Amino acid sequence: MQPALKHIEEIAASIGMPDEALTLYGKYKAKISHTLFDASRAAASKLILVTSTTPNKAGVGKTTTSIALGQGLKRLGKKAVVALREPSLGPVFGMKGGATGGGMSQIHPTADINLHFNGDFHAITSANNLIAALADNHRYYDKSTDPLKKIQWKRALDMNDRALRQIITGLNGNGGAQESGFDITAASEIMAILCLATNHDDLARRIDNVLVGYRVSGKPLYFSQLASTGAVMALLKEAFEPNLVQSSEGVPVFVHGGPFANIAHGCNSIAATRLAMTFGDYAITEAGFGADLGAEKFLNIKCRNAGIEPAVTVIATTSISLKLHGGAPEADIRKPNAKALNLGLRNLERHIENLRGFGQAVVVGFNRYDFDGDDEIQYVREWCAAHGTRFALNEGYAKGGAGAVGLAEQVLAAIDGKESTGLKYSYQLDESPEEKLGKIVTQVYRGKSISLSSKASATLKKIAGSPEEKYPVCIAKTQYSFSQNAAEVGVAENFNIHFEDILINRGAEFLVAVAGDMLRMPGLPKVPQAGKISLVNGEVEGLL
Repeated sequence: MQPALKHIEEIAASIGMPDEALTLYGKYKAKISHTLFDASRAAASKLILVTSTTPNKAGVGKTTTSIALGQGLKRLGKKAVVALREPSLGPVFGMKGGATGGGMSQIHPTADINLHFNGDFHAITSANNLIAALADNHRYYDKSTDPLKKIQWKRALDMNDRALRQIITGLNGNGGAQESGFDITAASEIMAILCLATNHDDLARRIDNVLVGYRVSGKPLYFSQLASTGAVMALLKEAFEPNLVQSSEGVPVFVHGGPFANIAHGCNSIAATRLAMTFGDYAITEAGFGADLGAEKFLNIKCRNAGIEPAVTVIATTSISLKLHGGAPEADIRKPNAKALNLGLRNLERHIENLRGFGQAVVVGFNRYDFDGDDEIQYVREWCAAHGTRFALNEGYAKGGAGAVGLAEQVLAAIDGKESTGLKYSYQLDESPEEKLGKIVTQVYRGKSISLSSKASATLKKIAGSPEEKYPVCIAKTQYSFSQNAAEVGVAENFNIHFEDILINRGAEFLVAVAGDMLRMPGLPKVPQAGKISLVNGEVEGLL
């Protein structure tokens, strides 16, 4: 049941935001101008990152943890603001369902946020596809001596649609046949650009720099040469502004941007995070999937771009997650299993070690299920103590902020104790792409080597000595394992990661390294979540 919601103007006023700063989208949603960012106020805020152990189909609960932590801090009298990503329709109708938290720790209005939510994803999709249409149009009319030969830019759709992964465009005389395809909007470069741009000028610069394709001579064609950046900016005008909503207990929450962490960089927008840090003494944000994917990209890409770093990182985990990583059969994960729990803790240990390698203070947030035994919870608590790691039982799902006060207290203690030693990146930008990939694979994933396909090698050869060679790397890889084999749960090691492709995201200013057969357009499962969603008496049901 949805709680009684406050008018969004009241939520904004609770953090000192004036009414005139809001562009209202009904009673409970508003757009907030990115220009309200105040660098001095943001510098005084404490940023809290929420990540998790390696995920599995049972989920781990990062979003619920983030929301519950904000509510727990509020109950302790702290001024907390949360910054999250927007849900994609792909997972909403696919395998995962809604992405607005759960139980007593949700963000509202849930149906609006999970579906069209102020039109941001649609605007990003339209902007992406305008670039594609303009590129095809240029190729159709280009009669120069050096015409556009190959268009790299793909179309996008915010839906899991495997039939569109590879397509042929330009048939029947409409420009000449050419192989292309669709990415899901969450994996598109426009999504990454919107999330990494700091203001309108930066957004326009990045759109100008988009690599559209290559001419017959091999020379690149950038979008600036099509002289239509203003049109793309017009489509993104409203979408670029962060959205303000509220949690079940009235905590202000910015929800903006939605890149996946397995095939994109997995963080909400810099603009939203900056506003959360401007208006909150404590700003809580999350990074998608496990710490090896989402947190790594948050720290190596987003923090580097935005000039920010967390004061503490929370690793969310559950008994289910640990037991699955310890080899328990999926049918038995609700049952006590000390052996599987103990083996699964190796996965948690790997993530703790990695985050400490980034210079992070770590708090383990154990999300409790109603079937969790006190003896298993105590075992994990004692294990954390033996490993010098803060532990907190999080009952935010069942009890809201009251169930997350302990987690909030541990987070505050880590911050007050200045336990973080300062952000350390995995690599330096002046290292080669191969060196950057190698360091992530060997130091974060704990593999032994990398290899490149001839296609990936050709791309790296093409950018040798160029500014693109100095970009951060964004690895597209399965979220279910440290390796590229989704079935290798727990703590896989001494493996090779093979990169089939390297994509130059010149506007986003990172290289996407695609591991194995990882796809940037997911498909629907055999039994999609879409079958559980319905409209009953004018209300959407079945999203969560």
